[in-house]
Amino acid sequence: QGQLVESGGALVRPGDSLRLSCAAFGFTLEDYAVGWFRQVPGKVREGLSCISATVGSTYYADSVKGRFAISRDNAKNMVYLQMTSLTVNDTARYSCAIDLISRYENGCGKYSENYDHWGQGTQVTVTS
Repeated sequence: QGQLVESGGALVRPGDSLRLSCAAFGFTLEDYAVGWFRQVPGKVREGLSCISATVGSTYYADSVKGRFAISRDNAKNMVYLQMTSLTVNDTARYSCAIDLISRYENGCGKYSENYDHWGQGTQVTVTS
């Protein structure tokens, strides 16, 4: 089966920007809805954003709306999460996931249970 690999995490300062990448091996990301999530130890995993498989419709959680942007580069078989205006509250491990069974025709799921295959994540740390 395939694999998802996240990259781009780093230690940054408040106000900085980062672009996270989700690369797929053995999957064609264009065929699936893709979600970005984050989690800190002892806390519930938080859905941040997702993009649909067909029309490319997107969803953003209130916590990141206006600061984060999800996009696809189908030629590179990648999905990105552009993050700006980072704060210490954005510190977490960020993971991407795909909806393998196509739960939605024109949308994407907001929650972890809407996805079936996950990457291991990349760490983002925001410190002053």
